[in-house]
Amino acid sequence: MQPFPVISSIVSAEHIGFFVQQTYGLPAGATCQLLKTGINHTYLITSGKGKFVFRLYSLNWRSKEEIGEEIKLLNVLKDAGVSVSCPIADSSNNYINEILAPEGLRYAVLFSFAEGDKALNFSPELHYKVGETMAQIHHLTQDLNLQRVTYTPEVILQEPVKLFGKFLPAESEEMQWMLSAQKYLLNAIAGADDAQMRKGAVHMDIWFDNMNITPKGAVTIFDFDFCGNGWLAYDIAYYILQLHSTEKDVAERELKKESFLAGYESIMPISAEEKRMLPVLGLSMYLFYLGIQAQRFDNWSNVFFNEIYLKRFITLLVRKFFEENVSSESIDVL
Repeated sequence: MQPFPVISSIVSAEHIGFFVQQTYGLPAGATCQLLKTGINHTYLITSGKGKFVFRLYSLNWRSKEEIGEEIKLLNVLKDAGVSVSCPIADSSNNYINEILAPEGLRYAVLFSFAEGDKALNFSPELHYKVGETMAQIHHLTQDLNLQRVTYTPEVILQEPVKLFGKFLPAESEEMQWMLSAQKYLLNAIAGADDAQMRKGAVHMDIWFDNMNITPKGAVTIFDFDFCGNGWLAYDIAYYILQLHSTEKDVAERELKKESFLAGYESIMPISAEEKRMLPVLGLSMYLFYLGIQAQRFDNWSNVFFNEIYLKRFITLLVRKFFEENVSSESIDVL
C-alpha cells in the first residue's frame, strides 16, 4: 500500500539530534528536545558545547534565499555586538541545511541559545533595556534593504483581510467593522508624512515570546522569521500593542511604555510623525497577524482559529484597542 502524501510532519527529535551532532561536529551524546510546533518547528539541542536552538522551517514557508537574507541580517547585528540569537555554521561552513521530510524538502538553521527565560510581565527598567536593544537593532538596520518582503499597506492590511475574511460571514457585524477599520487604517497610512518615517530592515515580531531575559537583566532578541523591509516604527508599534495585551493596569502600562520609549530614544530619536502613527501601525499589525493565522490554518492554527475565535479577537482586542488608542470616535460601518 502506498502511503498518502502529507502536508506537514513532526520530524523525530531523536533523529534531528543525530543529524545536528554529525553535521555540526558536536560531541557524542548530544540530546534533542522538541520545544514548539508552530509556524516553524523548534528543537533544543544540548551538548558538551552548550545549548543551541534548531529551527526547521515549514515546507514552502521561506525560500532558501529569504532564509539567507535573515542570516545576513543576524550576522550584521552579531558583528556589531547586539544581543541576538545568531546563526551557526556547520562543519562545512554552511548556515542552511536541507532535510527531506515526508511532505518535501524543508530548510533548517542552527542558532545560538538565548540565555534566560521568557517573562510576561517585567519591570519598567527591563522595558527600558528592551527599548535600548530595539534601537540598537534599528541603528544598524536603518536604510538596510533585504531581499525579502516589503511591508506595504497591501501586505499589512489588504491581503490579510482577504485571508481571514474566508472564516467570517461577510454580513457579520465583526467583518463589517473590520472592513471599515481597514479603510480607516489605509487612509491614515496614506496620509502619513513618509519623509519623517524611518525605513529599513524590520523584525516585525518583537514581544515577550521572542526574547529571553536573564536574572541579571540581560535581554536577547530572537526569531527574525518575519524580518523584511518597512517603516522602523512598525517594530515600536507592535511592542506597545503587546503591552496593551499583557498589562491590564493602565497606570502600570503607561509607565512601562514610557520607559520602553525612553530606552529607545536613549539610542535613537523617534520623530513626532512616527509617534503620531504608532497607534495606527499597532492596530494594523493585529490585522496582519490574523492574516498569518488564516494563511497557516492547514498546519498550525486550525486548533483554535474559527469564527468564534475571530469574533472574540476582533471585539476584545482589535476594536477595544481602536477605541482606546486610535480614535475615540466610532467608525462608519460599511
